[in-house]
Amino acid sequence: MKLTLILPSVGKIEGEKYIRAWQMEPLPLAQLAALTPDDVTISFFDDRMESIDYDHPADLVAISVETYTARRAYQIASEFRRRGIPIVMGGFHASLCPDEVSDYADAVVVGEAEGVWEDVIADFKNGQLKERYQKAINFGEYDIIPDRSIYEGKNYLKITLLEAGRGCKFRCEFCSIHNVFQQRHTHRKITSIVNEIRKLKNPKRLLFFVDDNICSDKEYAKELFRALVPLNIKWVGQADITMVRDEELMVIMRKSGCQGILIGMESLDKEVLKKMNKAFNASRLSPAEAIKKIHSFGLRLYLTFLFGYGNDSPEYAEKVLRFCIDNKIFMVGFNHLTPFPGTELYNTLEAENRLLFEKWWLSEDYRYGMIPFETPQDKTMIEEQSKYLRKSFYSLRSILYRMSNWINIKGWMMLNIYFIINLMLRKDTGQRMRFPLGDPNQTIICRKSKV
Repeated sequence: MKLTLILPSVGKIEGEKYIRAWQMEPLPLAQLAALTPDDVTISFFDDRMESIDYDHPADLVAISVETYTARRAYQIASEFRRRGIPIVMGGFHASLCPDEVSDYADAVVVGEAEGVWEDVIADFKNGQLKERYQKAINFGEYDIIPDRSIYEGKNYLKITLLEAGRGCKFRCEFCSIHNVFQQRHTHRKITSIVNEIRKLKNPKRLLFFVDDNICSDKEYAKELFRALVPLNIKWVGQADITMVRDEELMVIMRKSGCQGILIGMESLDKEVLKKMNKAFNASRLSPAEAIKKIHSFGLRLYLTFLFGYGNDSPEYAEKVLRFCIDNKIFMVGFNHLTPFPGTELYNTLEAENRLLFEKWWLSEDYRYGMIPFETPQDKTMIEEQSKYLRKSFYSLRSILYRMSNWINIKGWMMLNIYFIINLMLRKDTGQRMRFPLGDPNQTIICRKSKV
């Protein structure tokens, strides 16, 4: 049996290279490859890095779908289905919108692939492929090491992705994580994680734990970090601001090799944080005090901010910009609010009749960086404001000024990474705005019933 794995891009612009910051290793597909039986021959095409050979021999094609890549995924699926090759789709968007995805695929995997993928392959071999697969599983029970051999020959960013757990205990209204994982937060066995790291071809490369919140279960996190100490690795991850309440956690985190952490700061306005269902961000320490404390433990920061909740005056935007520059943050994401299907935010906007597209992720008129709903303030202003903030924060003057925070550039590796990331994001500032979803040259998307 021949299986082709596909990772779709967000979209295509003829004559332009894909956004470099969006070219990290696709960990879910390496996990899928590891779950695939040995008697299956695997081919892998990454639409972000290369052209897809639609005539490459394949019995079955598997496509991982995110909301931003859904339109492109359906275009790719259409090309394969025209050739009579069946399609199975999975991923976050397949879990959020399984009925929609089933219009473009022969089979849909809802939720996690562990405990399910083996059934998909077996059913296909027996000519009994089902339209939908879904099973409640505990991710931590599966001792699977991703098959990173599928990355060979592809020029991904020099950072290795791995995961310790899935899910998050919080319920932020704009986030789909708790919907996809049904409010569960599961963890891998720590011995399995340690074993995976020891088997990496290049363990000295910076590692990125892609967990949505690696510190959500603080006792598990401490146990994990203690186990990482002897490995002498350097890693980054994602957490929430409440980690500052536990100094023991941050001490062990730093000893384990943590170089920095991504935190969704989202807003400096307490009322907006309440609307987001993220009031925990505003508890106890002020944002500046929390940042100072995290820096005191030698940890770099990647902060993200959201705009579109109604407080987006030019004065507020300048306040956020000054806050980030004055506190010498390593890197910052300035993003406008995007309603993903299945989230509380999306359902609220739909009920209030404020959505501008029936499904913005499938619209030919939608572009990356557009706000797809009615906002209290002018949408164009908010969109341009986000672009202005990125351009200003990643100006050469700002990049050089933030170097004066010695934590940002301590060590040759992180000095190098500081310049690479900041200059890369400086270049990407304008490129990502108005980026199309899908390939404009593939205008016909055949629905399952019409192929």
